[in-house]
Amino acid sequence: MLPQKKLLLELHYLPCVQYFSKLAHYPVVYLEHKENYQKGSYRNRCYIAGANGMLRLSVPLQQGKNEQQAIREVAIAYKEPWQAQHWGSIRSAYGNAPFFEYYAAYLQPHFEQKPVLLFDFSLGLLRSIIGLLQLDCEIRLTEDFHKDAPDGMADLRNAIHPKRHRQMSDPHFEAVPYPQVFLEKHGFLPNLSILDLLFCSGPQATLILEQTFTGKP
Repeated sequence: MLPQKKLLLELHYLPCVQYFSKLAHYPVVYLEHKENYQKGSYRNRCYIAGANGMLRLSVPLQQGKNEQQAIREVAIAYKEPWQAQHWGSIRSAYGNAPFFEYYAAYLQPHFEQKPVLLFDFSLGLLRSIIGLLQLDCEIRLTEDFHKDAPDGMADLRNAIHPKRHRQMSDPHFEAVPYPQVFLEKHGFLPNLSILDLLFCSGPQATLILEQTFTGKP
């Protein structure tokens, strides 16, 4: 049993399996609402499995990378049709996945809107995927920034990171293989965006998330 019932995380774009493993095990998750944007993180990027291997999808931002700008002020750039490109890449990667057509109907509408802020766009996607996975997880937003998390709350801010040297050791997560679209071509690619697990495993995705949580002290 986890000593804490609450978790503190930053908001990611289409988060990875490790991120959702936390959402599946903490009944209350606080998203850092008062931080500053940090470049090179999962805040505006995710990874999926394409025909040629791992593919990064990045949400373009206005005024460069917005380093140290308040996360609630980071605006999305629309000079290029990135939403159509992202959804086209997702469809190309998972169009043959067994559960793509079912879940796509719920997710594609997010890519047909033009929200101003990155936080709003990512939060909408996160809530939709939590609903599709039927996770019993309450999402709350922080009201103030604290360097250290309050007592009784696990702090995993910036622990889940695309760059290996920035990642924190996570004794509670272990990748569990599941069938992937290009498994025979690339072998199993662990810890991709939750889209990979959702489209490939469907209703079994929640069970796999349970299995990724090791429970080690």
